[in-house]
Amino acid sequence: MMSGTNNLKSAAEMMMCCACCGIAEGDDIKLKTCTACKSARYCSVKCQKDHRPKHKGACKKRAAELRDELLFKQPESSHFGDCPICCLPLSFEGKYSTMMACCSKMICDGCVYANQMRDVEGNLLQYKCPFCRHPPPKSQEESDMQIMKRAQANDPVAISLIALKRNDEGNYEGAVEYYTKAAELGDIASHYLLSTMYQGGLCGEKNKKMEVYHLEKAAIGGGPFARHNLGVKEHENGRPDRAVIHWIIAAKLGYDESMKTVKEGFKRGLVSKEDFAATLRAHQAAVDATKTAQREEAEAGRRVM
Repeated sequence: MMSGTNNLKSAAEMMMCCACCGIAEGDDIKLKTCTACKSARYCSVKCQKDHRPKHKGACKKRAAELRDELLFKQPESSHFGDCPICCLPLSFEGKYSTMMACCSKMICDGCVYANQMRDVEGNLLQYKCPFCRHPPPKSQEESDMQIMKRAQANDPVAISLIALKRNDEGNYEGAVEYYTKAAELGDIASHYLLSTMYQGGLCGEKNKKMEVYHLEKAAIGGGPFARHNLGVKEHENGRPDRAVIHWIIAAKLGYDESMKTVKEGFKRGLVSKEDFAATLRAHQAAVDATKTAQREEAEAGRRVM
């Protein structure tokens, strides 16, 4: 126990001095931390450059460890998030939610249906958005104008919708431009879609490095599809242990395809009984959290129509 305490104390003391010349931090000397590994500090750019040959190996190793800590952390929820009306998790299947062009909010169909019923009971002649209460667009042109207005205000969801339209039109250069901007603003779906474009060579030549970069960004942000695809890539690269971790994380978010893959991994001995049981419980809990009587009523109404 004493040895561990001494090691922590020694590491803390080392961070108070320049890793190259050993000078201690003071009022007139400010040390800057290595941005890659966070485990060394320097008093100047010269010291950092001089120490680079000795530090490079340990820096690269620690940076990879930090990256894995971030990459393999279980997200609290998927990037789909919650319905802003009922505050319950949205389903992975887009057909159970509706995107509002007026405010770029994804509303679960249960809340959309309940809002419509209230408007009917209130004898309102025109439905309004459940979130912002704006009347729905009367045409596709009006919808496009509303989305463009949101995009000009740097709404990442609206920008991503424009990218999707450019992609459907075959304007891949324009799609990449808008997806990239949306991703920079934090849109996880855009990171995932950029990965598919780099994989298919729609951004010019195929670029595996950029594909994996955007997959990892999307996975860290709670993207289950990106997480599953990273598992597939790790398995293809002969690293099944890392692949299994990705699939377990995605399955716990509620992604059915990953749950099936984890089940297959359990049959083949790649997943322990304890991990399989825990993943199965978490997956079911995540799926159940997206189900409500109101959403089921909306789905029943859709089937009748």
